Parts: sequence; structure tokens; C-alpha cells
Amino acid sequence: MAGELLEIAGLTLHYGGSRILNGIDLTAAQGEITCVMGTNGVGKTSLLKAISGTHPRSGGSYRLGGEEIGKVPAHVLAQKGVGYVPQGRDIFPLMTVKENLETGFACLPRSEHAIPDEIFELFPILRDFLGRRGGDLSGGQQQQLAIARALIAKPKLLLLDEPTEGIQPNIIQQIGRVIGSLRARGDMAIILVEQYFSFAWDLGDRFYLLERGSVIVEGRKAELDRAALLDRMSIHA
Repeated sequence: MAGELLEIAGLTLHYGGSRILNGIDLTAAQGEITCVMGTNGVGKTSLLKAISGTHPRSGGSYRLGGEEIGKVPAHVLAQKGVGYVPQGRDIFPLMTVKENLETGFACLPRSEHAIPDEIFELFPILRDFLGRRGGDLSGGQQQQLAIARALIAKPKLLLLDEPTEGIQPNIIQQIGRVIGSLRARGDMAIILVEQYFSFAWDLGDRFYLLERGSVIVEGRKAELDRAALLDRMSIHA
């Protein structure tokens, strides 16, 4: 079985006086896709923010590659190999595609400040659009750019928040193929937050279903019943 890269236990998170996550236990293994699912407002994005360090967790333990991680900011976790593609993509609209990609160099030594050919093998359209401003791309092209930018930093753990949201079907299929190929490399753990059930079910190895900030279903695909899980989620298939 693949080695567990990420192990979190009892993770809690607050926004002001409101408790959003209630003692989450979750693991993610290299060479696997861990899917976090649930309807809007259950805490999926908050969980990724806690894992990425973009919102400080309130409590719980966090181990990455066997190392206990304290309450450190996002740039420290990025340097430790956590890549985050947030919901809404957050590309820089006035910067070119090339400049957006180069922002991924921040966590790399200067000797590695080059865009690898693999990026253009995964996302061929980006090579053609290197000089185009990010804000001039379609939603699907921006999503490809956001994932590519995260991959520039060579993450060990890749966090994807709703990568199919607002994307046309042919681009969804391509993004699915890219995620599958990253899993097949075997050197990365992927956590996918997704409401598009069929997309997540086809890709996922392990599933966590959240409700009101707590895990209510957890298991590997072989242990779960697709129809029952879909019924629990009450979302579009």
C-alpha cells in the first residue's frame, strides 16, 4: 500500500467564534487521490485552507512525510511541498501566462527556475498562450494555468478545490486525465475537493464525506457503495 504522506488527527478550525471543522481525521497517500465530498457549506474548502496553511487551524495534529508540523503559515507549507489550487483559481489577471507560471518558482532554488516541458505536455494550450494575459483566458484555460502553476513548485501534496467548477465538459475531461496521470507517477498525494460526483468517483481511491464540519463517511472505493454515497451527498451526478 502507498505510504501515507499526510496524516491529520483531531483537526479543528474556527472563523471568529464559529467552529467550522470538528475534529477531522484524514490521511492521504502517495500515488493516490483522496476525495473530500459534501454539499456547499460543510467545511470542504475550510479543510483545504487548514491543510495549506492559508487559514490557521485551531487544534489537532498534522504530520507531513512523517514530520510533525506546527501552526505555520502557507509559504512554509509550500516550501515543504504542499501545492494548493484554490476554488476560483486565483490567477493573476494582468500577468501573462508565462509570468503566472513563474510565480511558482518562489519555493525552488534558482537553478530550477525553468518551466519544465512536462507542463506543456499536460496542458498544451499554455505553450500557445504564454504571452497572453491570464485575465484574457477562458475559465477552463485559467483552471489549467492554476494547476500548472502549482505543479511548477514540484509539490508532494497537491490540493485541488473544485477544479471542475464552471468548466466546459471537454476541459473537465482533460483535467481528469491530468489528475489521473499525476496519480500514476506515484510520487504525489492528491486531495480533491469536488461536488461533481461522477468525476470524483472515477478518479478517487479514498473518500471522505463531510457534513457540518465532521466526517460522516470514510473509506476506500472498494469498501463503499456508489449509489449509497451519492444518496448521502444529494448532489448532481
